[in-house]
Formats: sequence, C-alpha cells, structure tokens
Amino acid sequence: MKVAIIPARGGSKRIPDKNVRDFLGKPIIAYSISAAQETGLFDEIIVSTDDEIIADTAKEWGATVPFVRPKSIADDYAPIIAVLKNAVEWYANSGRPLDYLCCIYATAPFVTGKALVDGLDILKNSKGGTAMSVAKFTYPIQRALEVASDGCLAMMNQEHLLTRSQDLPEAYMDAAQFMWCRPEAIMASQKSLLEHGVAPVVIPTSRVQDIDTLEDWDRAEILYRAVADRAEEAAQ
Repeated sequence: MKVAIIPARGGSKRIPDKNVRDFLGKPIIAYSISAAQETGLFDEIIVSTDDEIIADTAKEWGATVPFVRPKSIADDYAPIIAVLKNAVEWYANSGRPLDYLCCIYATAPFVTGKALVDGLDILKNSKGGTAMSVAKFTYPIQRALEVASDGCLAMMNQEHLLTRSQDLPEAYMDAAQFMWCRPEAIMASQKSLLEHGVAPVVIPTSRVQDIDTLEDWDRAEILYRAVADRAEEAAQ
C-alpha cells in the first residue's frame, strides 16, 4: 500500500494561514495534492492536520483526513519524524500496513508528479530507507562568509581560502518538496531519517524555493510564473 501524507498543522506565525493561503489562484496545499493525484501511484492521499480549516480545504481538493493529528506533535517543535511515525502506526492499527509512505510538503508548489514517480524508482533501487528531494547549492558552501566579532567578514572555513571553486565537492540542500520512505526506516529512526540512508532525488534549482517568510512567498510566485511562461514557450 502506498500513501501520500501532507503534513499541514495550523497556527503558522510567520505567514498566517500559510498552508491554505492563496498562491496564484488556489490554496498552496492544492498544488501538493494535485501532484500526488497526477502520479496515479497512491492508494490514498491524506493530510495530517490539527486544523479544521486546513482539513476542509484538503477535502475540497481531493485529499482525505482520516485522523486528527495529536496536539503533542502539532506545535512549532514537533519533528517531522514524529508525524510520519504517527501515520505509520495509524495504518498498522487499522489493519492496513504500508509498503511506502511519501511525505509531500504542504507549501511545495513546484513539486511535480514526474519527480514523485522518479523518487519512488530511486528509493526502490537504493539501499537506503528514504529518497529525498534535494537541489545543488549554486555557490560552494565551503567558501561561505560570516561576520566576525570585529564586524568584518571572514571565511567560515579558512582552510578553503585559496581552494578553487571547481576543486570543491558539490553540496546539496533539502529542496523541501517530498520524501519517499520505507515504513521500517521511519519506525527505526530516532532523530532523523539520515540514520538509515537517504538517496538523493535531484530537483533543478529553477524549481526550488523555500517558503518561510512573506518575502519568500512573493519570490516563489514570481519564480512560478517564470517557470510556467518558459514551459508555455517551449510547447509552442
């Protein structure tokens, strides 16, 4: 059994009503639901939430909300691993154990059905317990700068002061779109899914934008329009 879970708690502070806020004409969570529907892979697409408005919105767009997320894992400090364990346990207790669980983030308008399909294939062909969307850093993180105690800039990694950029290994960041997981890896993890091996699903940087602030939100809408316009031009 394959299930997509979209974690979407209420009470967002930096962006009010973040998970159901309008993003270019529809609630942002609708993009994640639609991408999951597009794949045809899932037996169920569920939303894990403690919020009635989010639950109603999710249902309007075709997802289900089979259980209410416990308050103990619905605050600012609840780790994603706890939310995933809750879902795995709920299905096991319902007599429907999972084969794969795909966590799709609620604020991921750039996620595509193709990327989700590719992610499952990558997980099946890996030895790890998870396959996660990532993107390359566009600048070598080994050459990052920080403001020192004297107020001046300094390299965070002095040993790479004279290292050429092309000689540094590529680094990746969490693209914050999705994770395909084996249930046994979820249940065996204590703090992080990295404990049991995570395979990369590389997403183009042009389709990645973290959304934590209103400025991020505006940038994401601009980027989304640009990507859509480019796709339309290519199709003509």
